[in-house]
Amino acid sequence: MAEMQADAERKRVLIAEDEALIRLDLAEMLVEEGYEVVGEAGDGETAVKLAEELKPDLVILDIKMPIMDGLAAAERIAGARIAPVIILTAFSQRDLVERARAAGAMAYLVKPFQKSDLVPAVEIALSRYSEIAALEAEVAGLTDRLEIRKTVERAKGALMTTYGMTEPQAFKWIQRTAMDHRMTMKEVAERILAETAGGEVAQPAS
Repeated sequence: MAEMQADAERKRVLIAEDEALIRLDLAEMLVEEGYEVVGEAGDGETAVKLAEELKPDLVILDIKMPIMDGLAAAERIAGARIAPVIILTAFSQRDLVERARAAGAMAYLVKPFQKSDLVPAVEIALSRYSEIAALEAEVAGLTDRLEIRKTVERAKGALMTTYGMTEPQAFKWIQRTAMDHRMTMKEVAERILAETAGGEVAQPAS
C-alpha cells in the first residue's frame, strides 16, 4: 500500500492525541501507508501551534485533549485554512459528529480503528479539502461559494449515479472539463444537471 502513496507526494501529517500509545499506533499506520508524520502533540493548544509552524497537509485531532480540546483546535486550524482536519473520537454520537463538522472537520474516525478505516478517512479529508479550495478560488463571495458548492455537489451525485464514479473521480471530471473548455465549475455542474434531467448526459472521457 505504501507504493500507492508514492505518487501522492508523501502527504505530511500532524497528529494530536493525548494517549501516547494511540499516538504511536496512529503514526506507525500512517508511515506504513506512505504518509510522513511531521509532528506530534498531546494537547490541542500545541497542535494549533505546530499546525501554524509546520503547515502540514493534514491534521488528525483527538476530540478529548487537555488545555484545548480537539473541536476547539479544529475550529482554529480549519478557520485559518491551514489544513484539512480529521477528528478522532471514542463515541459515535450524532451530536459529536455534527459538532465536528461545524468545527470544520473533513472526516472523523471512531476509536478503536483499523488501518482499513484510517486510509479512506485520510483520502476523503484530503479530497474534500482540495475541492473546497478549488471552489473558493473560483468565487470570492460567501453566498456565491455556498451556492456553487451545492450545485457541484448535486452534479457529482448525478455523475456518481449515472456512471458509477467515486466522489473524487466525479469532482476531478468536473474540474478537468471546466479547465478544458474554459468554463467555470458552476457552468459545468449546471450543464450536467440539465443534461441528466433530460436524459442526455455526454459520456465522460476516462
